[in-house]
Amino acid sequence: MAVVEEDQRSREIQREYLDFLDDEDDQGIYKQKVKDMISDGHVRLIVNINDLRKKSAERANSLLSNSFEELVAFQRALKEIVASADTLYSKQNAEFFIGLEGSFGGKHVSPRTLTSSFLGNMVCVEGIVTRCSLVRPKVVKSVHYCPTTKKSMERKYTDMTSLDPYPSSSIYPTKDEDGNLLETEYGLSTYKDHQTFSVQEMPEKAPAGQLPRSVDIICDGDLVDVCKPGDRIQLIGMYRCLPGKKNGYTSGTFRTVLIANNIQMLSKEARPIFSASDISKIKKFSKQKVDVFASLSRSIAPTIHGHEYIKKAVLCMLLGGVEKVLDNGTRIRGDINVLLIGDPSVAKSQMLRFVLNTAPRAIPTTGRGSSGVGLTAAVTTDQDTGDRRLEAGAMVLADRGVVCIDEFDKMSDIDRTAIHEVMEQGRVTIAKAGIHAKLNARCSVLAAANPVYGRYDQYKTPMENIGLQDSLLSRFDLLFIVLDKMDPENDRMISEHVLRIHRYRNSGEQDGEALPFGSAVEVLTTRNLATQEEEEEDTPVYDKHDNLLHGDKSRKISRLVSMKFMRKYIAVAKDMKPQLTREAADYIADEYVKLRNQDNLTANNIARTQPVTARSLETMIRLSTAHAKARLSKRVELIDAETAVELVEFAFFKKVLRREKRKNDESDSDVDEEAEAQIPKKKKKSKNQPRPDAGDASADPYDFDSAASEEEEVAETNLSLDDMRTRKSTPQSEKLQMEISTTGVEITSERLKVFKACLLKLFKQEHAQSLQLEQIQSYVNKEHAKEAFSSDELTAALDKMQDDNQVMVSDKVIFLI
Repeated sequence: MAVVEEDQRSREIQREYLDFLDDEDDQGIYKQKVKDMISDGHVRLIVNINDLRKKSAERANSLLSNSFEELVAFQRALKEIVASADTLYSKQNAEFFIGLEGSFGGKHVSPRTLTSSFLGNMVCVEGIVTRCSLVRPKVVKSVHYCPTTKKSMERKYTDMTSLDPYPSSSIYPTKDEDGNLLETEYGLSTYKDHQTFSVQEMPEKAPAGQLPRSVDIICDGDLVDVCKPGDRIQLIGMYRCLPGKKNGYTSGTFRTVLIANNIQMLSKEARPIFSASDISKIKKFSKQKVDVFASLSRSIAPTIHGHEYIKKAVLCMLLGGVEKVLDNGTRIRGDINVLLIGDPSVAKSQMLRFVLNTAPRAIPTTGRGSSGVGLTAAVTTDQDTGDRRLEAGAMVLADRGVVCIDEFDKMSDIDRTAIHEVMEQGRVTIAKAGIHAKLNARCSVLAAANPVYGRYDQYKTPMENIGLQDSLLSRFDLLFIVLDKMDPENDRMISEHVLRIHRYRNSGEQDGEALPFGSAVEVLTTRNLATQEEEEEDTPVYDKHDNLLHGDKSRKISRLVSMKFMRKYIAVAKDMKPQLTREAADYIADEYVKLRNQDNLTANNIARTQPVTARSLETMIRLSTAHAKARLSKRVELIDAETAVELVEFAFFKKVLRREKRKNDESDSDVDEEAEAQIPKKKKKSKNQPRPDAGDASADPYDFDSAASEEEEVAETNLSLDDMRTRKSTPQSEKLQMEISTTGVEITSERLKVFKACLLKLFKQEHAQSLQLEQIQSYVNKEHAKEAFSSDELTAALDKMQDDNQVMVSDKVIFLI
C-alpha cells in the first residue's frame, strides 16, 4: 500500500514538472529550449531555479532539500517532453538530464561551510579545481551470452552515486546458475563516462594560517572534461555521503562527495564593485594635468622609501600589456615579469607583500618551500582508485593573476627551469605517467632574490653577482639591482620615514585592545555591519593627509592615491587595449638597435645586468602599452615609449642613458644664465633622482669616467657664481689644457683617457682589487705599442687618478677604490 502511495505521489510530482516545462503562459520558453537541445544533440536541459520558484515555490524548495527524489521525477517529465517533440531522438538516448542554475540562497556555500546539515540537498559551491582524474568508462548494463545453453542475460549496475540506486551485485558474472561459462557481449553492453575531481576554496578567500578545504566531485556523462585544474567554477550538485568499508565492515566515518548536476565556468578576472560616482572619478583622474602614471606609482607601497623606478615597474606589472593571439595560433604574452635582486633589508619582500594585498589575484610562494611541480603541476595517484590524476600548482592556480616568489635564489636549478615555459608561453605542458595535458598559467611573475655572495660584490660584474642563467634572465622583462649603500643623507631620510611610520596610530586607537562585551556572535555581527558600511561608503580618490604617515606638508609632498581607488582604477585600466602608433613604434625600434649595439656599451664602460635579446623589444612594447593604459589612452604614443625605454635602461644599466645625453647636449647656452642656474639644477637633481650610491642603483666601480664626473659636479656646486663665470669665460681650448702632476711631467687629457680605458680593461680581466705597477706598465704599452707611456707619464696619470680618489698607490701596488 505504501509503495502504491509513493508511486502515485511520484507521478503527481512528475505531472507538476511536466506542466512547468510545457507551460504556454510563459511564452513556451522551455519548450523552445527542449527543441534547441534536440537540434544541438545534447541530453541536458539547463533550468533556472528562479523560474521554477515563480511557478511553484513548493516544488523549488523540495528540489533543493529533497533533491534525489525530485530530480528523478523532473528527468522523467523531461523524457516525456522530448518523446512528444522527437520520438526518434528519445529512443536514441536512454536518459535525459536536468541541470540547475540561478540563486540558491542559503544553499550557496563554499567547501569550508559545506557541513553535514546539507547532506541530501542540492547545493551551489564555488571554488578552484585543483586535481582531475582521467576519464574512465563505467559499466551501466552488461550483456552476457552462454554458448552451452544458447541464452543471453543482462545485468544492470548502480552505486551510491546513482540517482535511483537499487540493490545490485557489484560482482561481474562469469558463470550462470548452472555453472556454465558466460561470454560478454561488449557491443551490446552500455557504458558511461566517469570522472572525479576536487574543488578547493578560492586562495584569496581562505583564512590565513589554515589549510584550504576541498570537496570531491563525481561527474558522469556529458559533464566529464568540462573543467581542468586551475579553472574557477561554480558547481551545482547533490551532497551525498558514501559509506566506507574496512575488512567487510562499515566504519563510522563516511566519505562525502558532490554528485555534479551542472558546471559553469567563472571569469578569471576578479573585479571590484563600481558605482556611478567611481566611474566619473576614474575619468576625471585620468584627464588631470598631473602625470597620472607618476601619481599612481608614488602611491605604490607608500611605506617604502625611495625605489622610484621599481614602483613604476610594479605598476606596469599590475596593469600588464596586451595579449595577442594570432590567426596562426601564435600567442604573444602581455604579462610583465619583474625580478628584484639585492642586499638584505632593502624592502624586496615588503614590495612583494604590497602586491599580494593589491592585485586582485596573487599567489605567494617561496623558493625553498616550492618545488618545480609545486609551481607548475604534479601527477599524483588517487588513494581510492589508484588512478593517476593531475594536481595544479601555484602558477596554474594564479592564471590571469600574479605569482610572488620570494627567495628566488634559494630554488634549485631543476626547479627554476620548470617555470621557463610558463614565463614565456603562459602554459604548463605535462607529459608523464601516460598523461599528456596543457594547463593555462597566464600569470605575471614577481620574484625577489639575493646575490650569489649574500651581498652584492662591487668588484664583480652584475652577471656574476646575479648568478642565474641567461635563458631565465631573458624571460624577465625588468631586472633591478637594489643595493644597500652607506650614504648619510639617504640613511637619514630613510630613518625619518621609518620612525614616522612607527609613530603613526589609527584614529581611535587606544593603549591595548578593549575587551568586547556580549557574546562572540554579537561581536562578529557588529564587525560584519562595520565592513558592510565601509563597502557602501564612497571611495575617496586620495588618502587623507597625515604628517606621521605621509610626511610634513611643508615639504610639498604629492598626495597619495587611496588603495581602494587604485584597485578600481587598475581594474578599469587593465581592460584597455591601446594600439601602437607609428611614431612610438619607430622610437622603440631605434632604441632597441642602440641597446643591441655592444660596441657602444663597451666604450661607455657600462656593465649590463641581463642579456639584450629580441624579448627586450617585446618588453619595451609591453611597458609602453602599460603606460598608455595608466592614462586610459586608446593609443600608445611617443611619451609612453619614452617612459618604457627609460625603465628598460635603468633596469639594464642601473642608470638612465637618455637623460645624460640630453644634459651633455646643453652646452651652447648663455654663460651668465647657465652659471646662475647651475647650482639649483644640481640640488634639484640630487633631490629627485636616485643617486648612484643610493638604494636604487650603484656606480660601476670600474667606471672611472662617471666617478670623475660626479666629483666635478660636487666641485661645481661648491664654486661661487663669480668663480663659475670666470671658469666659463675661459676658452674651450684652455679647458682641455695639460694636467700637471706632482712629478712635474705633463699628461694631456686625451692620453689620460687612453690610460684609464686600458686600466679599466685590465682590472676587469683580472677581477682583482689590486695590481702591480710593472703589470700595468707592460699591459698598457703592449696595448699601445706605437705610442708607449713613459714611466714619468704613467706616474703622472696615476697621481691624477689618486687625487680624484679613484685609485690608491702604495709600494708600487695600485689599489682600486
